[in-house]
Amino acid sequence: MIFTETKLKGAFIIDLELREDERGGFARTFCMNEFEAHGLKPQVAQCNLSFNHRAGTLRGMHYQLAPAAETKLVRCTRGAILDVIVDLRPGSDTYLQHVAVELSEGNRRALYVPELFAHGYQALTDGAEVSYQVGEFYTPGSERGLRYDDPLLGIAWPLPVSVISEKDAAWPLLTQAAVNAGSMRAGEVLA
Repeated sequence: MIFTETKLKGAFIIDLELREDERGGFARTFCMNEFEAHGLKPQVAQCNLSFNHRAGTLRGMHYQLAPAAETKLVRCTRGAILDVIVDLRPGSDTYLQHVAVELSEGNRRALYVPELFAHGYQALTDGAEVSYQVGEFYTPGSERGLRYDDPLLGIAWPLPVSVISEKDAAWPLLTQAAVNAGSMRAGEVLA
């Protein structure tokens, strides 16, 4: 595997080292030793799969708080997506900055998402399928989210949003979260 750190410290694009012959190809997609050598958490608690019927479908921006903060290894196995992560680590030099990476069945690329990063994506093709290896169990009480269209984030989604869940469309804007800080729980990430 080829690990390329993004501008957001600890977030990596992972490309495959494909070995090809007349049969086709073979590549390692995950190795605990290689992840640890790059300072990444290799724990996998769950593996998830999402399927998106229509291009323009948007999922996110999700994250979980401690003690259930999660890492993710995200790969698009059919079609293509624009995968976006936002740094929410308090005190980080890149706090609230984001990185967008196209993941597709053609480039076979993965994105490693560290703890306290919001994550979301937009399907660029009909029938896009996405596989996640997640480092912590889904914990509804720890789940949080950011609005995909929050002006403070400045994420440029390439397509009009054709489908989004009610929950994802209703996450508060960061300015609203700051105004409502008195009602937020201790340890919650704020802008």
